[in-house]
Amino acid sequence: EKRTMTLIEKNGYHDSVYINAAKIFQGIHTEKRKDRILVRYGDDSVSPRLTFKDEYSQRVSYELAFNALKYQDLLEEILLDSCVYPCQSIPDELTSLLVVMLYDLQDRKFQARDTFDEEDPVAEVRKIEGYLHSFRTKLAAALARCRIKHDALSIEYILPETIRKQEQRASALPLCVWINTYKISLQDVFRDLEKKGFTRVETVSDFGRYTYCVDQHCHNVLVFPSSLKEELLNLDLFADYKLLLQ
Repeated sequence: EKRTMTLIEKNGYHDSVYINAAKIFQGIHTEKRKDRILVRYGDDSVSPRLTFKDEYSQRVSYELAFNALKYQDLLEEILLDSCVYPCQSIPDELTSLLVVMLYDLQDRKFQARDTFDEEDPVAEVRKIEGYLHSFRTKLAAALARCRIKHDALSIEYILPETIRKQEQRASALPLCVWINTYKISLQDVFRDLEKKGFTRVETVSDFGRYTYCVDQHCHNVLVFPSSLKEELLNLDLFADYKLLLQ
């Protein structure tokens, strides 16, 4: 289970994640003034119904939607500059799906997504995926032109400086992890982490590379260095929901 989840996150997501992320993005995307609207997102007056397979799917759906929101202006610019948008065969109601899948595609360096036999394919996702894939060279070129225009090493440097500083501060904060005591005891967590090479220390000020400490106010919460987020999420403890990222 853990290996499958890791692979999906590295090489794309299940179809249902893209659908849920698009529904979330549809409700939170930035509305432009009428005289500045170049990309149309259809009707968002009805609240979408979201169905998640599990906590992991919920987390990555929201992450994908909010990343698309963060880079909305850039993603729209790429679509327009590459002439991939507008497209008569893609209705406005699928624009949100187009944007979130474009964000994920560029995040994977325009490499094809892995698909899995156990997944039920969603026609809209496969349609948008095929469309973007057929224009990946034009999309990559449009992204490169945007980076040159903004003199940016990566898309993060295209963000306004205030947002970049906020993200830098947030990324430096320690990670808080809740122990799901319905599934595992504290001592079993400590033993499992020790087997994985983690060392328990007294406080955050004692942090090293693979270290953690117990929260002083809540003994069911562990605190880890922020740099370990990706590695932590790949542990069996997270795949089995014995540990949950706060």
